[in-house]
Amino acid sequence: MADSTDPNSVKDLKKDDETEEINDNPIEQVRLTVPITDDPTLPVLTFRTWVLGIITCSVLAFLNQFFGYRQNSLYVPAVAAQIVTLPLGKLMAKTLPTNSITIPGTKWKFSMNPGPFNLKEHVLITIFANSGSNSVYAVNIITIVKAFYHRQLNPFAALLLSQTTQMLGYGWAGVFRKFLVDSPYMWWPANLVQVSLFRALHEKEVRSKGSMTRLQFFLAVFLTSFSYYVVPNYFFPSITSLSFVCWIWKDSVTAQQIGSGLYGLGIGSFALDWSAVASFLGSPLATPGFAIANIMFGFFLTMYVVLPITYWTNSFQAKRFPIFSSHVFDGVGQPYNISRVLDDATFSFNEVGYQGYSKVHLSIFFVFAYGIGFATLAATVSHVALFHGKNIWGHFRATFRNQKGDVHTRIMKKNYKEVPQYWFYIILVAMIVLAISCCEGFGGQLQLPYWGVFMACGLALFFTLPIGIIQATTNMQPGLNVITELIIGYIYPGKPLANVSFKTYGYISMSQAIMFLQDFKLGHYMKIPPRSMFVAQLVGTVLSTSIYFGTSWWLLESVPHICDRSQLPDGSPWTCPGDDVFYNASIIWGVVGPLRMFGSKGLYQLQNLFFLIGFLAPVPVWILSKKFPNKKWISLINMPLIIGATGNMPPARAVNFICWGIVGYIFNFLIYKRYKGWWARHTYVLSAGLDAGVAFMAVLCYFTLQINDINGLNWWGLDLDDHCPLAHCPTAPGIQVADCPPF
Repeated sequence: MADSTDPNSVKDLKKDDETEEINDNPIEQVRLTVPITDDPTLPVLTFRTWVLGIITCSVLAFLNQFFGYRQNSLYVPAVAAQIVTLPLGKLMAKTLPTNSITIPGTKWKFSMNPGPFNLKEHVLITIFANSGSNSVYAVNIITIVKAFYHRQLNPFAALLLSQTTQMLGYGWAGVFRKFLVDSPYMWWPANLVQVSLFRALHEKEVRSKGSMTRLQFFLAVFLTSFSYYVVPNYFFPSITSLSFVCWIWKDSVTAQQIGSGLYGLGIGSFALDWSAVASFLGSPLATPGFAIANIMFGFFLTMYVVLPITYWTNSFQAKRFPIFSSHVFDGVGQPYNISRVLDDATFSFNEVGYQGYSKVHLSIFFVFAYGIGFATLAATVSHVALFHGKNIWGHFRATFRNQKGDVHTRIMKKNYKEVPQYWFYIILVAMIVLAISCCEGFGGQLQLPYWGVFMACGLALFFTLPIGIIQATTNMQPGLNVITELIIGYIYPGKPLANVSFKTYGYISMSQAIMFLQDFKLGHYMKIPPRSMFVAQLVGTVLSTSIYFGTSWWLLESVPHICDRSQLPDGSPWTCPGDDVFYNASIIWGVVGPLRMFGSKGLYQLQNLFFLIGFLAPVPVWILSKKFPNKKWISLINMPLIIGATGNMPPARAVNFICWGIVGYIFNFLIYKRYKGWWARHTYVLSAGLDAGVAFMAVLCYFTLQINDINGLNWWGLDLDDHCPLAHCPTAPGIQVADCPPF
């Protein structure tokens, strides 16, 4: 062994240290998960990639839209395709001919079988599948027009609306790609789950005695999850929320409001179902520990401090309505009759009918849900400016100086051509032109003028970077839906379709941009040529959007009374729960408008203070982090996460948060600290196995049993309910609601 005092030895040690530092990534989870090797000779956009990619994209788009209208909606994630396509790809590699085929009239040649099925082909197929698994938000507009408002919509206008809202995001992705993909500090935690699964499926491991390889571990988890999910999905759906408090106090409205995991505070409730844990908040195994802590603190503060105090002090007449509901009500606690305030001829607000009827009232949770939405957006801007502003500016300058990033960025720049920026800008300009044509043309059916399209694009451009930073570092995405609804609702009130169209162009183009950037980062980690990534994303987006639109149009035209609970036969699954929330939002923001809700003519003016609260909230944390730089835990306090913790409630419920937080604490605090080696090797693979097992069993149950109305034994556990029938009841004296006791 060399003497450490030898000058040459010291130089070698320093050189080794510098090399290790250069080839490192600043994020520990990335260092533990992502390899720093690459083989640029592997074929990528092969015949196998195109065939399997197009098939998986199409199938996932059809299934997710088909199930999206059903009471028990099913989401089939891209991980399902990721697993299925591996044996299919290997089968194609063994059976397809290897000779070259020349495209007639050109010099281009390709082989249907360029060699063994490789990792990069598999990644690109999964990118196609990701496009199919991401829903098309504009379909909600089509649904509420045809199924809730019972009006006609030009099918070409509807298709153009769907395509332009999905494709606009490419422009914003191109603008911020350098900041949110190349930067090593933008690490996109959710991508590490897929990276781990790819490595488990493709890397050969030597199994040590008494242990399993990652692939064997994945298969064991997958089979266990697959086998178990038949219980909550088919035999015993009630275990998605077990609320014992309700069962003990069967006749108490207050007890059921406290104990219901679906319609109340969820105290004492829990679930024995992985889909209840991960379906609304994403996998807790893929969420950083500090983000889990922030979210659960925010959830506790909202659900167990703010909500009980405001409800039981009867703030905003809260006791007249359910404690937890996304519906709108009139002044006597009944569902709001929208036909009395909407002019059928002009499809706009009827002031006379409104004055003779009632103001719109909300449940106390829904009141604060909107206030939380206001505060979250303001806190996001403030937090990013304070904590990341200097780094963003430095990275902005470094981008134009072409400074090198971490090892992954250097490999990508060395081995592959970048996507030219003008590709993104061409798509952006084209989509804006088509969006204006869609909104202004077709007889103005969408009600949104051209200036609304430009304003929505401006909002998306402004918020893509700060919200992208939040998601790239915490795995959580604050939504733009509330701020977009608010702005257009004030500027252009009484036009429900203008409101939801503006929301979709502003919110979804930003959300799509972040999805594209996340996929680009996955390709970055897996060393996929950027131009191949671009082509796969572009084709996958156009294809999946077309299939989402076609599936929704077919169902809306072929299923009698779809989404209309009052007209559907007993037991019909076509209740459209997600579209019901979207429809109620169109009433609040589009028909009645924010001026009559949160302005001088409304009941909820105080909610506007949440903008100021949210903007100021990160300031004390930033000051403390500067005053006590050695206290690293202070900088981990993330006010956008704390404030916006309950931003996706509903459809998420209390029981989902409780179970999500418990599982996240066990894995990303206890196991991460005590058994880091096991955590690094197995956690993300475990997450992928649980997701895949649930998805495959849900599809199997539906297409073999439930599609034929074979729903198992008829017993109380078969209900997708927590058996808290009084949790939705009001508690104000004199308010009469069906199936509720009088007070």
